[in-house]
Amino acid sequence: MKIKKAMILFMIFVFFNFMNLPEVLAIEPLSEAIYEGIDVSNWQGYIDYAQVKASGVEVVYIKASQGRNLKDAYFDLNYENAKKNGLKVGFYHFLTATSVEEAQNEANFFASVISGKIPDCRLVLDYEVFGGVNATEINEIARSFLETTQSLTNKEVMLYSDLFNSQTVFSRELAEEYPLWIADYTSRTVLEQARSNWEGWIGWQYTDRGSVNGIRGNVDRNIYTKEIFLEETDEIPQVENPNQNQQPNTQTVYYTVKKGDTLWDIARTYGTTVSELAEINRIENPNLIFPGQVLRILENATVPGNEERGTGSIIYTVRAGNTLSQIARAYGVTIEHIVEINGISNPNRIFPGERLRITDSMSNTLYELGDPNQDITYIVRQGNTLSGIARKFGVTVDSLVRKNGIMNPNFIYVGQIIRI
Repeated sequence: MKIKKAMILFMIFVFFNFMNLPEVLAIEPLSEAIYEGIDVSNWQGYIDYAQVKASGVEVVYIKASQGRNLKDAYFDLNYENAKKNGLKVGFYHFLTATSVEEAQNEANFFASVISGKIPDCRLVLDYEVFGGVNATEINEIARSFLETTQSLTNKEVMLYSDLFNSQTVFSRELAEEYPLWIADYTSRTVLEQARSNWEGWIGWQYTDRGSVNGIRGNVDRNIYTKEIFLEETDEIPQVENPNQNQQPNTQTVYYTVKKGDTLWDIARTYGTTVSELAEINRIENPNLIFPGQVLRILENATVPGNEERGTGSIIYTVRAGNTLSQIARAYGVTIEHIVEINGISNPNRIFPGERLRITDSMSNTLYELGDPNQDITYIVRQGNTLSGIARKFGVTVDSLVRKNGIMNPNFIYVGQIIRI
């Protein structure tokens, strides 16, 4: 009897320990077929997709929207040119919701932005800024967005997450229903030995410092498995913008150059930059435009850099005699940073009147510049997460935790200085 009782207690112990295991060991690709891919947004500016295709890239994920009313400035252009060059395309939405109702609204907006388009790949929820809601609410919000999106578009969906949040925030139940596109910048060997609530991935973003012909500056590089592709690649049904009183912040317009126009005048009128107009329209000499020329313009593009100081970003208007090195020193950033976010082809050639983005839309300083041999420091801003900061700088959450002596990776505070 004692032996039997002991066996029963042992089995109960094993059962409850098994049930309480939060994660599964070894996160691997769900299948062996691998496709090279990238994901892009307005940050990449104009992209030469013919060169991208020739470089071996097969799949491109395009940012479509963010929040309740922000359409990515380059969405239509990226879609048209990627399709034209034979790339497989997918769309993603950056979620900012803090309630189920807001998540449903954002799903409706996402569906309205991609209406009429023909994706080849699953639609993606990019959910990495949680706005102070707890884990239970996060999973409810994610599920609501995914369910609503799938219902409205008749397309399969999936979740994008970094490794840390796939371990600690998103639930096993969510993992069993929706496949994972994971972001982790260590190595495939390390990833396959990690723990996660998912048993495998169908997308792996392995760096945000990638280089691809046809794209100026860094770009996210990915590999995907065959499960990324949709079963049916037909047109997404028409969905009305749920916020009818607000039009999306970005639209593409066409402007016919008139006698006396300059590219700087046109850029100022439409709230964009000379370099952006030159990139989009493939203008080799920004000082040479002619009457009757039709320019494509991204109007009212609420993207990082199109706001003035006081609303989130710094815009500097170039004066005669300025150099990029002078401007970079004045604002405590690097020349490379200004070149990258403005898509400048020749750092030695900037024009009086040209409006240059200096910072991103989150704050008035990107980071504090110091000795290049020392650590970069980052000041935590409203809405930041440690995983988001890690992704921004291409490091791991674990390395930030160790370097900064952080006891709880889910608790960082505005104004905290993080050594990268």
